[in-house]
Amino acid sequence: MSTPPPIIARESNMSALDTLKESLVDDTKDLRLNLGNVLSSGSLDARQRYSVALTSALFLNDEELAGAIREDGKEHLDDSAVADAKAAAAIMAMNTVYYRFRHMIGKESYAQRQAGLRMGRMARPATDKATFELASIACAALAGCEMCLKAHEAGLIKEGVSEEQVHDAVRIAAVVRGFQTALVASKLEG
Repeated sequence: MSTPPPIIARESNMSALDTLKESLVDDTKDLRLNLGNVLSSGSLDARQRYSVALTSALFLNDEELAGAIREDGKEHLDDSAVADAKAAAAIMAMNTVYYRFRHMIGKESYAQRQAGLRMGRMARPATDKATFELASIACAALAGCEMCLKAHEAGLIKEGVSEEQVHDAVRIAAVVRGFQTALVASKLEG
């Protein structure tokens, strides 16, 4: 049995994400490239890309990955962006459970009931509505909540966000999830 590569202590010239990327085994090296690509290019601006990535890592409860994304994105993530990422991840953790239940049960009697869940931050984010909604749709995709996906996609289109931008937000969430799995896999023995 081969042993996983050791986690490399970060050198002063390596970013936090580079350090995590170096810990991946060869079998998952595609995720190194994918993470770099989605954070450096696409139809979203840098603040939106890092906001979506940070929210995704927080939604996945991955403190190490969230910390690395936050550190590497610090020039793009001001205090309001970080606060909204935390809020979006927490609200969507609640919403995706509740609304997925309502959708999957499929009973009109549940659909008629008031949710009674406070979500004021969605209406008044610290950043802007489009960025908060992009982060929210990333969480909806990670949770597989059809109702949430449809609601947030409609909200984004209403805000003037293009389908390409919605697509890029979901790609970022998918890559963050894949990267998280690759990190776990790299810690397992061959």
